[in-house]
This record gives sequence, structure tokens and C-alpha cells, in this order.
Amino acid sequence: MKERIRQNAVPVLFLCMCILGLLISGQNLRYVTQELISRLARNWFLVLSLIIPVTAGLGLNFAIVLGAMAGQVGLIVATHYKLPGLAGLITAVVLSIPIAVVLGISAGHVLNKARGREMITSMMLGFAANGIYQLVFLFMVGTVFPVKNPQIMLDNGVGLRGTIELKYCKYALDDLIRMKLFGIHIPLAPIIVVILLCLGIRWLYQTKLGQELRAVGQDMGVASVAGINVDRTRITAMVMSTVLAAIGQVIFLQNMGTMNTFNSHEQIGTVAIASLLVGGATVSRATVGQALIGTLLFQLLFIISPAAGQRLMGNAQIGEYFRVFIGYGIIGTALLIHSWERATSQRSASRQTRGKTLEGTGNN
Repeated sequence: MKERIRQNAVPVLFLCMCILGLLISGQNLRYVTQELISRLARNWFLVLSLIIPVTAGLGLNFAIVLGAMAGQVGLIVATHYKLPGLAGLITAVVLSIPIAVVLGISAGHVLNKARGREMITSMMLGFAANGIYQLVFLFMVGTVFPVKNPQIMLDNGVGLRGTIELKYCKYALDDLIRMKLFGIHIPLAPIIVVILLCLGIRWLYQTKLGQELRAVGQDMGVASVAGINVDRTRITAMVMSTVLAAIGQVIFLQNMGTMNTFNSHEQIGTVAIASLLVGGATVSRATVGQALIGTLLFQLLFIISPAAGQRLMGNAQIGEYFRVFIGYGIIGTALLIHSWERATSQRSASRQTRGKTLEGTGNN
């Protein structure tokens, strides 16, 4: 039991924090459940997009921000042409996929040149792409790209508004299939899409490509000797992750109903990675179950932390600061715990090796 708890130290820690926070906050259980279901429906897909790069040895992919930008481009075009409902959503996804593919291929080539430093490099790629994104939609739309739509353009006719209401495709997927259970509204369509993605990832790992992704993630040298094109496999993993992130961002924003044009994508990588780590994943191993459980725990803690902070400190602003603290603190805490676990495992293995060596010497 002690060993099992040690191996799952991160999810156990945050489960205890969730229970404690729920007791302190005193929030209505129905409200918490409704808010949690809504958050899970819009966040699960994005978190699952991180699994394939981890399997391929690329670590925690902060570059899913690139895919999020591609998804937002698709939504901007769908909103500009006033495409309603599911048609607008599908159009946004179709338009975002080729952009995400190009960005994924570019990111994959860069990460192949930065082996061993993939996480920090992917983070820098996100910052660089964000600069280009803002240049295009702040200065080039309305000048280089002739767009005349007062609903999304600034009053001077150059650049997009800071906030765009997605009134034509708002809740397009959520309202497709809804169920009410004990007074709680459950959007079934996004959950069905998540289930299909989980099954798709499981099927992928049973294919030749999936075995190559695993082999490259375990040891690139051995994979190369076995005849696997390591660079191409890593690029494929990045493309798949970026495309899934683009689709996930479209699902996320249709649930929100509004899009912060220049900021909606910025925290996607941080929140998704924090959720994955809370589930017990590491930089070298992540599963579908860890992604699902981690998202549930992280979003639950995210819901109850402001109210808990307010009741503890007597200040509403303190509760809001808890959100930022949790978002970044979880990543640092989880990586620290996993580093400690890895060091403990190495020491244990070293002691066992020395014990066997001494035993062999004694027998001789």
C-alpha cells in the first residue's frame, strides 16, 4: 500500500486538497457538479492532445498553443461569414486542420534540432507564434487582408476586436445532445467526442505507427538501429498533437461562447499540462486515464479554490489569486514530486544491485 501511494503521490495529494477545499468552501454540491461537468466537457479534449508527444519522447508539449491559434483562426473565419450552428463549427475545424498541420511540421523540425530541450523549446515556439498571430490580427487584418465586418473589427477598420462573441456557433456541439440528470445539464456530444478520441488513441498504440512512437520515446538510438525514422516519427507526433489541440480549442471556445482574440490561447498549454501532471503523468509517461482523472481533479480544485481562499482569508481578491497560484504551482509541485520519485527509484535500484553483487562475491 505504501508503494502504491508513493507511485500515485501527486493525484492522492490533489484529491486530499480537493476534499479539504470542498469542505472549507461550503459551496453547493449541485453547483460544483454542474460547473465541473461543463469544464470537463470543454477541457478533456485539449488535455488528451498532450499524450502522443509524451509517448514519442517529446515531453510536455507547450506548443499545443500553436494548435489553439489554428482553431481560433477557423472560428474567426466562421464568425466573419456568419456560418450558423454545427456548420460553422465544422467549417472552423476544417479550416484549422491544414494550418495546424503546417505549424506541427514546423515545430517538429525545430524540436528535432533541440533534442533534450524539447519542453522549453516548445514553450518558446508558443511565444514566437503568438507574436506572429498578434501581428496578423492586430495590423494586417483590414490592411493586407481586406476584412469589413463591424462585428469583429475595431472601429478604425484595422485589427480585430479584443473580444469576439461566437453567437453563430455558440454551444453548437453542446446543444447537439443534452441530458438532464438530477437537475444537472450534461452536454453529451462533447463527452462522446472525448470517448471516441480515447478509443482512437488506444487503437493508435496497437498500430505500427503507435509501436514506433513507443519505441522512439523509450530509446531513440535503439529505434534508429531498428530501422525507424526517428525524426519523421517525432514530427508525426507533433502534427497529431497540434491538430488535436486545434480541434480541442474549437470545442473549448464554443462552450465558452466568447473568444478573447489575443489571450484565449495563451494559458491553454499551462492548464492542460497542469491537468495531465495532476493525474500522475510524467514527462516520459502519460496515459488516457491519467489525463481524464487529472483534468477532473484540477478543474475541481480550480472551482473551489477561490471560495475556499475567500473563507480562509476573508478577502475575495485572495480567492482569485488562488487560481494563478494553483495553475503554475501544480506544475512545479508535480515535477518536484516526480523528480523525488525518480531519485528514490534509482537509489533503490542501486542498493539492490550492490546487494546482489555482495551476495555473489560472498558465494564465491
